[in-house]
Parts: sequence; structure tokens; C-alpha cells
Amino acid sequence: MFQNLQTMKKEFSHIGSKNTPKMVNVEDKQVSRRKAIAKATMFLGEEIISLFKNNEMCTKKGPVFQTAIIAGIQAVKKTSELIPMCHPLLINGIDIDIEMTDNEHMEIYCSVAMEGKTGVEMEALTGASVAALTVYDMCKSVSQKMIIKEVKLVKKTGGKSDIKNG
Repeated sequence: MFQNLQTMKKEFSHIGSKNTPKMVNVEDKQVSRRKAIAKATMFLGEEIISLFKNNEMCTKKGPVFQTAIIAGIQAVKKTSELIPMCHPLLINGIDIDIEMTDNEHMEIYCSVAMEGKTGVEMEALTGASVAALTVYDMCKSVSQKMIIKEVKLVKKTGGKSDIKNG
């Protein structure tokens, strides 16, 4: 498993010269505007979606989407505490949007923006993931057939390269 660390260290930025984990040093990078958008796609099923009225459902735990949005925002702010090699960041803005796409599915978009020396992809992915997990938690008493199908980076701007994954 660790046989190829010498060749991998050129590909992976978080492996140091002694083949040990390291946090990337960004001191020489230029500050730039950074933005990332991540999307979580979720199967809820008709049984759960039928309970939503005006794009919200109130449960004993509270309003599902509003709670998921708050959880996603909190997750973005705590990403560096959850993922060891992520830098703590001064986030400029977080926007989470939840949309029903049909009578069984929903999408959660998490957009994160900042000005800094490192990107916000992990923060956007974490926010979308935790928002989806929160929806699952709040709806599981109705059905546990829900599936968080996919969490992916949709767009990234700033830094060395821009990415757009539709």
C-alpha cells in the first residue's frame, strides 16, 4: 500500500519529504477570490416528498430544510476541524439552496466564497454533505429508504485553475 510513496509525493501535496503527512504551506501563494459550489443529490422517495408543503416540512425536530441549511453552514465553518489537512479559513459567504427536482429527488447546493491563498472546495463539499445528512436524520422516522446518491464539486474558481463539472 505504501510502496509507491516516493512517486506519489509528486502527485499528492500532503506528503512530506520523509513520507509523512504534512499541511501544505501556502505562504508564497497570492491572495485571490476563491469560490466553490458543491452539490449533493438525494433520493427521498414519494412518501417523504409528499409530506413537504411549500418546499418545507416541519417535524418534531424542527423545519427540515431550514435546519439542514443551518447545519450545512456550521459544517462549512468547521471543515478544518473535521478534515486534518484543511487550513482554517476566513469565509466571506456561504449560501445553501435546496431544490426538489421531481417527486422523489432533491438537490442541495452549497456555495462558499472567500479571499485567500487556498481554495474552498472542501468547505463546499462538507456543507453539502452535512446538509444532506441532516435531511436524512430529520426524515428517517418516515422512511429509511433515502439515499444520498452523490456529492460532487460542481464549480471552482480562483487559484491555479478553474473547474466546472456541470
